[in-house]
Amino acid sequence: MKTRVTWLEDMTYVAQSSSGHALVMDGPPELGGHNLGPRPMEMLLMGMGGCTAIDVVNILHKARQDLRGCEVQLEAERADSDPKVFTIIHVHFVFTGKALSAKHVERAIALSAEKYCSASIMLGKTAEITHTFEIREA
Repeated sequence: MKTRVTWLEDMTYVAQSSSGHALVMDGPPELGGHNLGPRPMEMLLMGMGGCTAIDVVNILHKARQDLRGCEVQLEAERADSDPKVFTIIHVHFVFTGKALSAKHVERAIALSAEKYCSASIMLGKTAEITHTFEIREA
């Protein structure tokens, strides 16, 4: 896997992935940013959310669950001093579907957290990660 990050101006950068996608990242205004894109640490948290969502949705589809929607809400706290790593991350899943099994949902979340989601497992080296979920009937 490769990526390239190119400085545009001030604290604004364009990140390009090896799969051909690009996005803008920007620093906070107090560091000279212009709020043109997410901060790099926000990208890490979003990446973790995407990683675990992909795992969980895939596992629930394999379990033949009638999943209609999945939203992952993440909240994180960072260390007060440098390096300001994530110290606490809470992941809340909101599932929508028909007769979804709480047992299957719990198993899917656990498998992602403990075995499949590289981002979660990596960030779990510095942060305490907790998970909750709710199921809404479609």
